[in-house]
Amino acid sequence: MSTRIPRERPSRRPFPRPIAAAGLIPAAAAVLVLLLGSPLTEPSTSAAPRPGATATAGPSASRPVRVGIPALGVDAPLVDLTLDSRGRLGVPDPAERNLAGWYRDGVTPGSPGTAVVVAHVDTPTGPAAFAGLDTLAPGATVDVRRADRTVAAFRIYAIEEFEKRDFPSARVYGATEDAQLRLLTCGGAYDPAAGGYQANVVAFARLVSIRPPESAVPGENVPHDS
Repeated sequence: MSTRIPRERPSRRPFPRPIAAAGLIPAAAAVLVLLLGSPLTEPSTSAAPRPGATATAGPSASRPVRVGIPALGVDAPLVDLTLDSRGRLGVPDPAERNLAGWYRDGVTPGSPGTAVVVAHVDTPTGPAAFAGLDTLAPGATVDVRRADRTVAAFRIYAIEEFEKRDFPSARVYGATEDAQLRLLTCGGAYDPAAGGYQANVVAFARLVSIRPPESAVPGENVPHDS
């Protein structure tokens, strides 16, 4: 059974990091593991998103390019993320504060199933794209802009924090019949001696609509006579 952590505001990593720690930045693989930890690195098949776990085909499938969280003022580009040979899901470049990543071998946001988007809570230079994820309340919206210029709009129905050592992988990544989205970042106390953040924050969201491109909406972007 997973261990839920009370939604407190534990101590975060100080900014900026000590100069001595900056030497870790080029070691990208190490940084990825430290920032996200066990939910994306456990060896079992349920520990990380699985390629083809649910179908992404159909009219709703279009590659995501940006993620927006209006309540946080977030508008971040999305990069593709994949699993490595040990089943670890990479994360966005830790040197980029305003960047998020989508697990490209999983579900496309807006298609039936569970899509996964990951971003850092902070970087060596300050707060990152998902720094305020744990402050959101149910009802907050998430917009995923896609390559076909449509927007998949989601509404968050739960925000939870879990210890990395006891992460409920099946619950977070498990297949769903409807279109859902998971936003993940680090949380809990920051303990350098123990490998960094000790928990993960997960936002659970459901699709509420897919908006057409603005140019296709009647009355929108229609030039006026001069």
